[in-house]
Amino acid sequence: MNGAARKQVGLFVTCLVDLYRPVVGFAAIALIERSGPFTVVVPEAQTCCGQPGYNSGDRESALAIARQVVRAFESFDYVVAPSGSCAGMIKTHYPELLAGDQIFAARAKALADKTYELTQFLRDVAGWDGLHPEFAKTVTYHDSCSALRELKVKRQPRELLAKVGGLKFKELPDGEPCCGFGGTFCVKFPDISNRMVDDKVVNIEATGAEVVLAADMGCLLNIAGKLKRKGSRVEARHVAEVLAGMAQDAAIGEGQ
Repeated sequence: MNGAARKQVGLFVTCLVDLYRPVVGFAAIALIERSGPFTVVVPEAQTCCGQPGYNSGDRESALAIARQVVRAFESFDYVVAPSGSCAGMIKTHYPELLAGDQIFAARAKALADKTYELTQFLRDVAGWDGLHPEFAKTVTYHDSCSALRELKVKRQPRELLAKVGGLKFKELPDGEPCCGFGGTFCVKFPDISNRMVDDKVVNIEATGAEVVLAADMGCLLNIAGKLKRKGSRVEARHVAEVLAGMAQDAAIGEGQ
């Protein structure tokens, strides 16, 4: 894309990044703008993607939020979220949710077609691997359900992490099962959720990794909480922090 006109990218920050880990939003902006002729804009009108209401059967609220998101982001060339679950909601579920809406059906489909999870955008749209950060630690990676199953994102974060200096990657054993967060699932079924995240943490520690990375804050908060309760020294971080060279602050869950 060298020499091309600059494209505008709308950053869907996500609720959890905004409330718990704003550095992930800043890392996403830095990565997108380094990856090509892109200018990132963060619309002030954005809210939640509507996934909690949608997953809980509150269709009326989900529809209202989906229409709001379409209005806020449809003018951008691309929409990027540092979250597979939010990107998956917009890309996979909005067209279905708004299919019967004469005003928003086509607009929702158009928005879905240009919406990407962050690592997916960096590799598949920008075609970028121009990374120069150093992160001299052993890491493993948790694939969130939405990124893996709805968006088919798996190789992209691994390809990017392979470019980080000093980083040693260990694949997570039995890595594809859910961590147990699942949005409202962890509230509705806490005992099952706790067992799932316990199994996930056992596998994380079995790798010998110092850091577990993921691209969804919900998963990371859930995993970090369990790691902390177990007294584990494994850190939890968003992959964007490492890729952007912004992993100097306390890990997710520390001090919470």
